[in-house]
Amino acid sequence: MKTAITEMFGVKYPIICGAMMWICKSKFCAAVSNAGGMGNLTAGNYSTEDEFRDAIRQTRKLTDKPFMVNVTILPSVHITAEHHKMYLRVCAEEKVSGLEISGTPLDKVVGKEFIDVLKKAGVKLFHKVGSVRHAVHAEKIGYDGIYAAGIEEGGHPLNDDVTTMLLTPRIAETVKIPVVTVGGIADGRTLAAALALGAQGVMMATRFVATQECEVHDNIKQEIIRRQEYETTLICKSIGLQGRAIKNKIVEDVLAVEAKGGGLEQLIPLISGQRVKDAWEFGNVDNAPMMMGQSIGLVKDIPTCKDLLERIVAEAKADIERVKNIFNK
Repeated sequence: MKTAITEMFGVKYPIICGAMMWICKSKFCAAVSNAGGMGNLTAGNYSTEDEFRDAIRQTRKLTDKPFMVNVTILPSVHITAEHHKMYLRVCAEEKVSGLEISGTPLDKVVGKEFIDVLKKAGVKLFHKVGSVRHAVHAEKIGYDGIYAAGIEEGGHPLNDDVTTMLLTPRIAETVKIPVVTVGGIADGRTLAAALALGAQGVMMATRFVATQECEVHDNIKQEIIRRQEYETTLICKSIGLQGRAIKNKIVEDVLAVEAKGGGLEQLIPLISGQRVKDAWEFGNVDNAPMMMGQSIGLVKDIPTCKDLLERIVAEAKADIERVKNIFNK
């Protein structure tokens, strides 16, 4: 496959792993990259500069392929503004292949000069957005690409609530930089659809959790296989931190607090990162808000990353040929 993303990074497939707290660390990141996609090293997993720099270097020992680093700039209890600056500085110094920025744009957090430093270091900058207006801003200040994140995605979709089917072509027709589709992507059909909508690649997170290399408890992987596309819901809308999570006991509790007008102070004990970390490790599927997308309905098995990516690309090619044949009849 050749797209603007494969050409930009020199990767085999235009399939990128999305950021995931407590999951996207060196070993898993390298596994996705070695399989032909682009792994993700999520900066928020690391509290100190030494830990973060070591994680980048450890990933490079495990793969000679490119990988993305995520820096999420959203309200957080333990990740401060100083952490954000440290992550960005280290990425420039280590000359990572690409940066996925989620949340507030870099120019509004650290200033335009920081963008120039990263670009001079050869770091490709992508911003994850849920609207055309945010994509336009990212292109204007110098980003190299856009993640078009529809409301279907897990994590924190923009509260514009625009679907991937609409968002991808609207952004692709508006900006000149490459667009990567996020939300609802899990197989060859959805890759083919994203390409048809104008994307140059796709980003998946939920699908990658249910792989053999992903270091989460098997209970979590089996739960993903059991769940259907209607079994996620949006939480934390009332505090301006909308997120999509699997429906479970703790999510019911979160929604109940919100329905009664409870604020951040009441919600923090329910949505804490420690709860999520423990769930991934020990497999209690009701104990944490597990941020998953509607693509969960397309997950049927637990392959290796290599087998998954090869299958997705083969399916996409077959689907594209099938559609071409319809028009050739």
